Amino acid sequence: MALDPQLITALGDELFNALRERRTLTPLTSRHPEISIDDAYRISLQFLSRREAMGERLIGKKIGVTSKAVQDMLNVHQPDFGFLTDRMQVANGTTVSLREYNLIQPRAEGEIAFILAEDLTGPGISADDVLAATESVTPCFEIVDSRIHDWQIHIQDTVADNASCGVFVLGDQRTDPRTLDLAAAELTMSKNGEAAGRGLGSAVQGHPCAAVAWLANTLGELGIPFRRGEIILSGALAPLVPVTAGDHIQMHISALGSASMRFTD
Repeated sequence: MALDPQLITALGDELFNALRERRTLTPLTSRHPEISIDDAYRISLQFLSRREAMGERLIGKKIGVTSKAVQDMLNVHQPDFGFLTDRMQVANGTTVSLREYNLIQPRAEGEIAFILAEDLTGPGISADDVLAATESVTPCFEIVDSRIHDWQIHIQDTVADNASCGVFVLGDQRTDPRTLDLAAAELTMSKNGEAAGRGLGSAVQGHPCAAVAWLANTLGELGIPFRRGEIILSGALAPLVPVTAGDHIQMHISALGSASMRFTD
């Protein structure tokens, strides 16, 4: 049985207020174990609507928890999904204030971002359809952040919490994905000059296009299309890296380019 609409609204508002106030919440699933993924998605829409009411604009979508390394780290064993707004995007090489962007317990993940040349509406989207509809790909640092205390999340918690999205940065290089093998693209990450992780494009459901197709189909079943010009994040290629004020993170993906960020309080 679906959650009461008033409870859906209340939980979405609770997550929004936790973001604004930089505080964490007791897991939703511990208080309301009956929450389904569909309920969680509707909670996330309420969370998004509060952000849009503050002037934020929808610019893309994201899939998360796609690789085994991240699933094992978070003990969540299926992908999540969420929305990207213009407020979440910061410039490559920028210094991000944890306070300004309301980051609480951030972790960095390196991934491949897709920029769409055409609309895509699932279900029925294949990896080949994604490739054909993509204008370009680029390296992306997504800084995930959970409004749930100590990252004690189940899949319903992270879906409700907009797939634990914080902020993201795109690299400057744009590459036609038809010119290379995205599954073989290799990521290397560093934090404060020390190696912090590596992985291949194949870490996300065997191929980044397959991950994006899964997201297109999942959201399509909920009536949400991909739109031309949107940014689609395809999931982490390596384990998440915790970051705090003073950290400098860098990444490079073979044939795709680089991205970097610094953090301050």
